[in-house]
Formats: sequence, C-alpha cells, structure tokens
Amino acid sequence: MENNNITLVRVNSKPVEVEDIQPIQETSDIHFMAANTQPVKLDDLQKKHTIPVFAKDNESTISHQEFIETVSIVTEKIFGGEQILKPAVRVSHPIKGRVPTAVGKPAKELLEHEKTLYFERIAFAIEIPSINDRVAENGLNLTIGGVRAYNLENLYSKKSEERFKLFIGFQNKVCTNLCISTDGFKSDVKVRTVAELANAAFNLMGNFNVYKEIEKFSSLPQTMITEQQFAQIIGRARMFQNMPYKQRKDIPQFPLMDSQVNLVVKDYYSDESFCRNDIGNINLWKLFNLFTGANKMSYIDSFLDRNVGCQQFVGGLNEAIGLNRHHWFVS
Repeated sequence: MENNNITLVRVNSKPVEVEDIQPIQETSDIHFMAANTQPVKLDDLQKKHTIPVFAKDNESTISHQEFIETVSIVTEKIFGGEQILKPAVRVSHPIKGRVPTAVGKPAKELLEHEKTLYFERIAFAIEIPSINDRVAENGLNLTIGGVRAYNLENLYSKKSEERFKLFIGFQNKVCTNLCISTDGFKSDVKVRTVAELANAAFNLMGNFNVYKEIEKFSSLPQTMITEQQFAQIIGRARMFQNMPYKQRKDIPQFPLMDSQVNLVVKDYYSDESFCRNDIGNINLWKLFNLFTGANKMSYIDSFLDRNVGCQQFVGGLNEAIGLNRHHWFVS
C-alpha cells in the first residue's frame, strides 16, 4: 500500500478554555443521520451478519465490516497522533434469510441460529475531536466516513467493480449535522479489492485541506437573508421540484425534497439553535444547518450527495448575495 507522499495540515492549535473541554466519548455520535436507519455495533457486523456474493461465480463482495475497518486503518495511519473515536455505524434495508435446515418452518418458530441477516445499506462516521474549529460558536470536529449500498451493485452477475462513497469533513457538535463539500467527497469510488479502496481513502484524506474547508463555512454567518428572501427560496424550491428538466437544467440545483423543505420551514420558526431572529432574518450558517438537519431524513444512498448539495447551494447563495449577482432563488 503506497503512501503517495501525503501532506497533512492541522486545524486548530490555539489554547482551549477550561469550559470548552467536553467529556471524551467512547464512540462517535450515532445521530449523524436518522430516518429509516438504526445503529449497529461493528462487532455485530463481524460476528452475526452474512456477506453477499456475486451469484454467477460465488465471489464475495467487500463486506460492510471490511469497508469500515479499511477506512479506520487509513484514518489511524494518517492521523495517528490524534484522538480517534470508534466508528458510529447506521444501517437500513435488512435482507433476511434462513439456513437450509429451517426451510418451511414458520417465521415465529425460527431459532436465532436459524436466521440470517445482512443490511443492504450502511453509513458510518469516525470522529476526530482533537482536530477541531468553531464557526459561529458552534464546535466542529473533523469527521471521516463512508456509505455503501448493495442495491447499486449487480449481485446477479460475476464479480466486478464495487461502488463506495467516501467523505472527510466536519460534524457540528451542536446538532451532529455533517458539514461536507465537494473537496471532501468521493461520490463514486469503484474498486475490486480492499487495497484499491484503501488507496482511494488515502488520496481523499491526503488531499483534504482543513483550513480551506473551514473558510467555506466561516463566511456564512456574516451573510443575512430576510424573511421575504427565505420565503422566496422555499417557494422556488417547490417550483424547482416540478419544473421541466429543460427549464431547470441551468438553475442552481436545490438539494432537498418537498418533505424535507417542510422540516426546514418548521425549524426556521422553532429550532433552538438555528431559528430566525426576532424580525425574521436568518444568516446563511443557520440556513445551512436547517438544510443539513432536514437532510438527516434522507435514505443512506442519497444522504452524502444531498449533504454536499446543501453546501453547494448555500455557498452559491453566499457568493451571489455578497457580490450582488443574480441568483434565481433569491433574485
């Protein structure tokens, strides 16, 4: 496995105030996403869950546990001197089965050793609390992770390249929302072996510039939008979802679905940390966190893409408003 001459950059080396010190968690926060998922322990994946194979040649897929362990090992090699928490893992879409001796047995009579199980989709996050910074008084911890969805593979064929998604970004400790941009995201990693997967993780982490990433978010609290502009964004978001493709292809992509837009509006009024101010204005950092909070209700296979989409959309608003440029959603 090659190191590829990776250059590392550390974020925050300034002194920490006593009141800022938090108790050390045993594992990364499991609440980085919510809807349609459940937490699972890595030990359970290793000991209790079956591993899908490619049907035509019976070759094993890269298992969920191998995926997590590979990224964990790369993380430890690159950030070896840092505090690295255990992975937080969430899964969805269980695929249930049974051993051959239990054929025909009623489901309610199945014994535990007669059941088989694997999850079609998995997401995990590895938090590094010792690499951190603040935006608008919100603590951000460096976080690394990935997503795997077997529904994107053709398991009825022979073994071929398998698809993974990798990310490195920050987690907002106020709300556990992930803050990810395109610089810290690989949306379609195609590999055949664990070694190739490790190399992709090395490249992503090694090329990630934490200072540049923080800069993207640091300017957002300084930009305010009015209640009228917020209402226009919400209204045009609903228009965008139903516009013909030819009309919307040149418009900035809106990342959320209608049900998630409803959550954004609800939290605009009621979220304790990111709601509007007394006259209805809201800064773009708060708007971004309303978006990423609503994104927690996405399915695992679209969760990271939409999270990155939230950063692109709000970043586009910030640039347009700051330079007084046209932006369809607020013009």
